[in-house]
Amino acid sequence: MSKLEELINELCPDGVEYKTLGDIATDIYRGSGITRDQVTQTGTPCVRYGEIYTTYGIWFEKCLSFTNEDTITNKKYFEYGDILFAITGESVEEIAKSCVYVGADKCLAGGDIVVLKHNQDPKYLSYVLSTTDAQKQKSKGKVKSKVVHSSVPAISTILIPLPPLPVQCEIVRILDNFTELTAELTAELTARKKQYEYYKKSLLSQPITIFVTKLEEVATLKTGSKPKEIFAEKDKFEYINAGTTNSGYARAFNCEGDTVTTPSRGQGGIGFVGYQKNSFWLGPLCYRIKSKNTDVLLNRYLYHYLSCFNDKILQYKNEGGTPSVNASDLANISIDIPSIDEQKLVIAILDRFDTLCNDLTSGLPAEIEARRKQYEYYRDRILTFKEKVA
Repeated sequence: MSKLEELINELCPDGVEYKTLGDIATDIYRGSGITRDQVTQTGTPCVRYGEIYTTYGIWFEKCLSFTNEDTITNKKYFEYGDILFAITGESVEEIAKSCVYVGADKCLAGGDIVVLKHNQDPKYLSYVLSTTDAQKQKSKGKVKSKVVHSSVPAISTILIPLPPLPVQCEIVRILDNFTELTAELTAELTARKKQYEYYKKSLLSQPITIFVTKLEEVATLKTGSKPKEIFAEKDKFEYINAGTTNSGYARAFNCEGDTVTTPSRGQGGIGFVGYQKNSFWLGPLCYRIKSKNTDVLLNRYLYHYLSCFNDKILQYKNEGGTPSVNASDLANISIDIPSIDEQKLVIAILDRFDTLCNDLTSGLPAEIEARRKQYEYYRDRILTFKEKVA
């Protein structure tokens, strides 16, 4: 029998109480607005609601943002053990993402954040509030729109199992071990990616160059069009447009595979270089770059070259209004072209690294994804209890 089973049999053999967050809260309140202009390099630690989605996990020890608290009206603080909920978001499925602060500083909570104080194990609450059941409760009744909102009353109604503190602590110990294993794999993946970028730069910086030419001499460039229908759910063909990921799916294609792509305009995408192995739909805000003669230039080599030296694209980035890059500038990029045999060798080496670092079906990303699914399964299972009947 495991230690957790022993504790449950000893301390809550008849089941566990379920309570709402409103029941366990010693205080619950909204933060106060902190604008982007009020964020500083030093000062009082603070959290803005968007950072809960993009920066922090389910618990954190250090704030990455600071502000001059003298510029903040109606200050709202949080401290060790407090739970922060982001009550504004872009997705019903992720609304009210929560994280627990386990640091030593007294910090400021920004607007659209709900702070909940309590007397439970803070990391236990961070785990239980990340379960599938808790997220379903957070999303309940929310309507899909560009902006999704939650509220203090909605947060207060979330129902969670509340076993005795020794049981909470043992659950935290078990789940911490799971997350540490994933963190170790993620750190290894980060190191491998740095190694990959180093070798990539080294290989492509010192080829036995046959000739140097402009991109337009060896490749064709064109943009596409918007498909008649765009599907959010996976369909036959990816829709590749602006940005660093696909923009949805289409039921037809207008480009063959073995093609290099790079966005022509949009926020955050300029300079990103993609490789489309399979047929896809090319959008109006993306360039398709394809070798004119694969006896001279292989498309996969072209992908590795441009993704390594994407500064050649970024030098032509137009910053006014929406960032963009002109086709005429892109066509003017110089490219070093070695022999086909050397191109094949470079491709073979870099593809092995690419698989190890980025392939979700093998290598470290696949192992991390498997561990994540295993963790989520055991997290949901270990945090499901028989409810105690009053």
